[in-house]
Amino acid sequence: MKKTDSLSNSRNFKRVYQFGKSRANRFLVMVVLKNGSLRNRLGISVSKKVGNSVQRHHITRLIRESYRLHEEMLSSGLDIAVIARAPVKDASYYEVEKALLQLANLHHIL
Repeated sequence: MKKTDSLSNSRNFKRVYQFGKSRANRFLVMVVLKNGSLRNRLGISVSKKVGNSVQRHHITRLIRESYRLHEEMLSSGLDIAVIARAPVKDASYYEVEKALLQLANLHHIL
């Protein structure tokens, strides 16, 4: 199993936020920018407004797993930043997965 590449520093996040296209739903915001390589890079941001550290890490794991299972279906060569919104703390894995796929579909990368 391969490890998903990630947006590693704040400079990469800022570039995606500044030049990328953003779409949102109730649980998540997704910002997508072409990166000029053959691989996707995923960045996940969960602020302290969402909950304590245990809740934030749980949400991060849900988003990462949803992405991992559907990574082959997505277009390649993208930097993807996913931002969690406060209602996601009460969401199940299936709701997070559905929200992520919905946003990917809105971006036409699915």
